[in-house]
Amino acid sequence: MEKVVVLSGSGISAESGIPTFRDAGGLWEGYDINEVATPQAWQKNPKLVLDFYNQRRIAAIQAAPNAGHRTLVELEDHYDVVIITQNVDNLHEKAGSSKVIHLHGELSKSRSTLDEKLVYDIEGWELNWGDTCERGSQLRPHIVWFGEMVPMMEVASREVSGADIFIVVGTSLQVYPAAGLLYDVPQGKPIYIVDPATPPYAENPHITPIQETASQGVPKLVKQLLKEAQ
Repeated sequence: MEKVVVLSGSGISAESGIPTFRDAGGLWEGYDINEVATPQAWQKNPKLVLDFYNQRRIAAIQAAPNAGHRTLVELEDHYDVVIITQNVDNLHEKAGSSKVIHLHGELSKSRSTLDEKLVYDIEGWELNWGDTCERGSQLRPHIVWFGEMVPMMEVASREVSGADIFIVVGTSLQVYPAAGLLYDVPQGKPIYIVDPATPPYAENPHITPIQETASQGVPKLVKQLLKEAQ
């Protein structure tokens, strides 16, 4: 069974109504990302950071997967599919994808500020000041903030290096280290980039651009790949 690795970004979630900060000039619904999405922001005003992610959590809970998320699941009938997502929502899981790697953390989880190995599911949408881990330390959102290491990159790189087909959907390929995964694709393997914008690396003969939104382009690509697998 051939292996398909998908790298998804904010564009696919945006179609489900989850706003992206880059589309708003560095603002997330009026919030400066430096005030809510950095370790410095947490040190300065943790209650503001907690409130910000509580609001994001509500939005994620209310959001539904779109055709881009749903049709990727269909590939699992004929391919070994791994989703590597830069998104912190769980829309891929809601759609039914069985193997999802979250590069930048998960909104639905919290972790200890004392021991990062202590990670917990959040019941409902609230994580509040005073919520603590089993060792008595304050819990923070299980999110990789700007300026922090991306611990799942090594795992993601390993998956991409074994790909037979690589699909990029809803990401500009300009945010590192995630954008560097393109260089881990084995030489000569097909790469599909689904994004309305003109893709970078267009000179690569193995890259096929699909200049459509995720909900339009992914179903067409999935239909093609399923036909090829028969």
